Amino acid sequence: MISAERIAAIEARRDELQNAMSAPNLAPDVFVRLSKDYAEIEPVAAAAREVRRLRAELDVLQEMIEDTAGEPEIKALAADEAEQIRQRLPDAERALALKLLPRDAADQRPAMLEIRAGTGGDEAALFAGDLFRMYQRFAETQGWRAEVISASASDVGGFKEVVASVTGQGVFAKLKFESGVHRVQRVPATESGGRIHTSAATVAVLPEAEDVDIQIDDKDLRIDVYRSSGPGGQSVNTTDSAVRITHLPTGLVVIQQDEKSQHKNKAKALKVLRTRLYEMERERLANERAGARKSMVGSGDRSERIRTYNFPQGRVTDHRINLTLHRLDEILAGPGLQDLISALIAEDEAERLASLDEQ
Repeated sequence: MISAERIAAIEARRDELQNAMSAPNLAPDVFVRLSKDYAEIEPVAAAAREVRRLRAELDVLQEMIEDTAGEPEIKALAADEAEQIRQRLPDAERALALKLLPRDAADQRPAMLEIRAGTGGDEAALFAGDLFRMYQRFAETQGWRAEVISASASDVGGFKEVVASVTGQGVFAKLKFESGVHRVQRVPATESGGRIHTSAATVAVLPEAEDVDIQIDDKDLRIDVYRSSGPGGQSVNTTDSAVRITHLPTGLVVIQQDEKSQHKNKAKALKVLRTRLYEMERERLANERAGARKSMVGSGDRSERIRTYNFPQGRVTDHRINLTLHRLDEILAGPGLQDLISALIAEDEAERLASLDEQ
């Protein structure tokens, strides 16, 4: 249970920030920093205030109930009110505990979404296309913007690989549990015997890095330019616009050739490289801290099978939380994905709350 001292400290910090923001002759950069801190603590303080209010009311009602000189009718009313508050208080305390959980610093960031066809040949590429359209439509429902950074289409449709930048409010917080192997079970359009095939695609969701996060030294880069080539090896333009960037310290290689401009290809390649380096650093720090327990929703490892889309039965199963929804069409259409994401976030919060209780 969250102590009264902790609640008082939260509210005191909120008041301190509020007073500091009202100070005269405040420098603009200081005001911006204080405003950001205040915006973060205000919802926490509001939850703390609600817990404090309910506990105080319960104390007063308990005194009325225990008052030997009190009238029976007043005591009965106080007992009824006290019971109602006892029922509401655990939810208020849980809401406060959730707001006090450590936040992933990357939650509010845009994300790089990478989808690659896995086992299953042409059918896997078609499924990768289905997944990409699902995320595109889900992004639209959230008011986000999804911009394709690079794409390698397959001959029959879909993608061998597609990389997109998804920008908006809280993108990584909602998409981060999508990383892993997605499996599909269905009868391919090319299958004359009506047999169900199993194919897979790999999804990776990486928080996008800002320039201040990852400093890339020019001497650590080898940049090669060459002529872009389209399907069948035919030249798509007559200039050396394709860019391959190799980060020498890590060996990471990024190739970008979707744009006709070498400058644009280089900018996009650097954005992808910076994001991948940022994720490597996040993983390193997480591994250092992680002696602990693995979250029930999974590590986000791209080799981990996380979900199955079964077309004959019209169901989607998330294996990490043993959740099956018989709404495959709605999920692939985009809006239905929210229910899966909400369940994964709730499970992650429950697991982290449980680990706090054990400490």
